[in-house]
Amino acid sequence: MECRRCWVQGRVQGVWFRASTREQAQSLGLNGYVRNLADGRVEVLACGAASAIAELLDWLRVGPPLAEVGEVNCERVPLDGALSGFTVQ
Repeated sequence: MECRRCWVQGRVQGVWFRASTREQAQSLGLNGYVRNLADGRVEVLACGAASAIAELLDWLRVGPPLAEVGEVNCERVPLDGALSGFTVQ
């Protein structure tokens, strides 16, 4: 189990990015959240199996059909045992 916090840049707000990310993360059994940031980026915190996180990261680089992902930056963060499910914030 591991956790990654990622910031996604590009045309990622107003294009169903958060809802689509939640669907992807839930289908992979991940816990965490996705939220819009004031600077136009989207922040994603995902915790779970390394293989599931890798699959989500691949998806984040493309995003939903209306998105135009420019850059994805991620860092490992300590496992947050308090997370349950994957939510849109």
